Amino acid sequence: MRKRPVRFLIALALAAVFAFPIWFMASSAFKAEVEIQAIPMHFIPWDFQGWAQFRLAAEIAPMWTYFANSWLYAMCHVVVTVFFGALAGFGFAKYRFPGRTLLFLAVLSTIMVPFQVLVVPLFIEMKAFGWENSYAGLLIPGMMNAFGVFMMRQYASDLPEELLEAARVDGASEFRIFLQIALPLLLPALASLAIIMFIWSWGAFLWPLVIVQDKALNVLSVGLATYTQPYLGQPMWGAAMAASTVATIPIAILFVFFQRYFVKGLTAAAVKG
Repeated sequence: MRKRPVRFLIALALAAVFAFPIWFMASSAFKAEVEIQAIPMHFIPWDFQGWAQFRLAAEIAPMWTYFANSWLYAMCHVVVTVFFGALAGFGFAKYRFPGRTLLFLAVLSTIMVPFQVLVVPLFIEMKAFGWENSYAGLLIPGMMNAFGVFMMRQYASDLPEELLEAARVDGASEFRIFLQIALPLLLPALASLAIIMFIWSWGAFLWPLVIVQDKALNVLSVGLATYTQPYLGQPMWGAAMAASTVATIPIAILFVFFQRYFVKGLTAAAVKG
């Protein structure tokens, strides 16, 4: 019992350390430009600017276009990865076919290849398709990944065979079994995978930076550099903090309300199977 207050204080101190950059970013979005770099630091705005920095961020660059592109990028990856990851994972878990283990190992092996190694050949391929600097080139690569297949396979392996066999006896097709029986039972796993994929996709930087040159196609993670690039003149830190706050809000909301699914998704696939 005596250790609990000590542990609480340690946890509180660590939480404050990790939360400080977020607080500084959010509070700086409402400060005057000179106040952001003030020494000593102002923990709360002394010269409260209201929404001025957000309006400035939208004037300097198409911030809301970046925001919409980030939503499109993230949601496309979430929907495709969740559905086809569940479909492939269910197939690997519940069907026996020649070369199943070898094929599953081949899928898993792609996790070990750093994406940076694939950027150049993937860019050459997209350019050959004529998808450079387009939504197709931005969205289609990376829609499916081995992590989703692996995670859903681990969950699907626990589905009762008796339930699936009963559906087959009743005349249900294999795809109907997947849609009407497997998917509802996999909802907690699907939620976990969707949250993880949204976080990964929302923060994606390298591929959108490489494949897109048109500002109208930029995502937020790439567009944020517009406010601080030195060759454009004096960095606009207030606008950068405002745009960064806008970029952080969806992730913060997602984590606050669905953190149990996020933590469960990170740990369950490692201990199942």
